[in-house]
Amino acid sequence: MPRPIVSQASTSWDGDLFTGSGSTTLKTSGSGTFDVNWKARAEEAGSATNPEELLAAAHATCYTMQFSNMLKENGTAPTHLDTSADVTFEAGVGISKITLVVKGQVEGISTEDFVRIASEAKDQCPVSQALAGVKDVSVDATLA
Repeated sequence: MPRPIVSQASTSWDGDLFTGSGSTTLKTSGSGTFDVNWKARAEEAGSATNPEELLAAAHATCYTMQFSNMLKENGTAPTHLDTSADVTFEAGVGISKITLVVKGQVEGISTEDFVRIASEAKDQCPVSQALAGVKDVSVDATLA
């Protein structure tokens, strides 16, 4: 039985929520350290990131991996998939909506099957499952 994989990130923060700032480090991969602050979260990102952007990256990646595997299991492995995730954050409310948009090049599949499998992949993606508290998660799937 494979052992669980633990991925790590850390955040260092100075000051209060509204005037403070910090940095988030992707520790497992060592891929980088990113500045974070409230303005990037509630107003405009500028040169800093925010939890929702990081969540969008995680969701788009996980969803694409899940979808590619399900397409292969369907006998129609994808040639190419492009996925974006839009995570909507409302101050005082939280994360209210996530929209996944996927465009794919897949030989031998109907549009109907592509859209059906895209929707099923959303439900089976581990990040989607972890975000089940977000009531409005949608997928817009298009064959190229």
